[in-house]
Amino acid sequence: MRVLIKGGHVIDPKTNTNGIMDILVEDGIITEIGKDIEIPNGDIIYAEGKMVLPGLVDAHCHLRDPGFEYKEDIETGTMSAAMGGFTSIACMPNTDPVCDNEAIVKYIINKAKQDGFVNVYPIGAISKGQKGEELSEIGELKFAGAVAISDDGKPLKSSSLMKKALEYSSMFDIAVISHCEEMDIADGGVMNEGYWSTIMGLKGIPSAAEEIMVARDIILSEYTKVPVHIAHVSTELSIDLIRHAKKRGVKVTCETCPHYFVLIDEACSGFNTLAKVNPPLRTKKDVEAVIEGLKDGTIDMIATDHAPHHNDEKNVEFNLAANGMVGFETALPLAITYLVKPGHLTISQLVEKMCVNPSKLLGINKGTLEIGRSADITIIDINEEFVVDINNFKSKSKNSPFNGFKLNGSVYYTLVNGNAIVREKILL
Repeated sequence: MRVLIKGGHVIDPKTNTNGIMDILVEDGIITEIGKDIEIPNGDIIYAEGKMVLPGLVDAHCHLRDPGFEYKEDIETGTMSAAMGGFTSIACMPNTDPVCDNEAIVKYIINKAKQDGFVNVYPIGAISKGQKGEELSEIGELKFAGAVAISDDGKPLKSSSLMKKALEYSSMFDIAVISHCEEMDIADGGVMNEGYWSTIMGLKGIPSAAEEIMVARDIILSEYTKVPVHIAHVSTELSIDLIRHAKKRGVKVTCETCPHYFVLIDEACSGFNTLAKVNPPLRTKKDVEAVIEGLKDGTIDMIATDHAPHHNDEKNVEFNLAANGMVGFETALPLAITYLVKPGHLTISQLVEKMCVNPSKLLGINKGTLEIGRSADITIIDINEEFVVDINNFKSKSKNSPFNGFKLNGSVYYTLVNGNAIVREKILL
């Protein structure tokens, strides 16, 4: 089957492509990029006035399958991802049972092939059962199809075990993603420690809880000479630590999420559980530091940390509410509205952070429009304004603090392996 995308503004920093062009797709593969391509028959997508990007890649999300399908499953999660312009997503292992063995990795891969709308890549657990006591069989996870290892929300307390995880990961060439939180310092906190936690009478999580672990993992990476990836950085000092480490040649990469460059801890006021997330929303100074880190390249990528929860898990007292928010369907528009429109990033730099670099981290052949690659393509109208309506989300869960926000950047088409999953903003 042939698909011709005509007259769109094609952007791919990996191939230095930036201009009005046509893209020809044959049997799911990009075969030609150029001007005035014509075909006698096939599906023609007219993309004039729109931007044609590589399909977005999310290196950090939660699909809740297996075990928590009441929040999300692979079908609804990938529907939501497609609506947000994502064509490849990597899901965290905090499922039930935990994704710490070959069987669960293969379950996710096979279910995604059967029910999924986009490419799904499992992330395996660093430790068995995410208990932080004993390493998972890292080689087994890799050979089964895992693209990274992480204990995600249960950070490795043991420095010795983290060191071993890095050493083993280098043998199998698999990325280590670290959730940096010193749990003894976080000590049951529920939001950022500061003015708003004091006003609300809630126990705060100091910035130091994140920063101490960032420092530790940088030191271990430098010592072992093995790369480490820091998940969802949120504080000024964390970013400074990573910036200086990179200057020293440490193989450290990191990501942030849209809520860390858009919202501050004040969003929790009125005990708004939709803004409860881990790491917590920080201060205006931290938000500015995150934006600066994205601008100067310290922060390599933007991930969603898509974390669906049932309404009953959010509609409770703030202390008891679950951490996290859904992110697939707002990530790109938030990045366009708060990073591209104000001039912090060019659209090409944004593509680098949402396509090229996540693919590099996960070791997958995605995030580019190179000839010969799978036709994973996202077509957007960068200028179109819309109001976020959680009721339109394809995710099972609606836990987003961005309901009612006016944003720019509508996803018109999402193509996965040449098939239009989203066409004219409608999921097929």
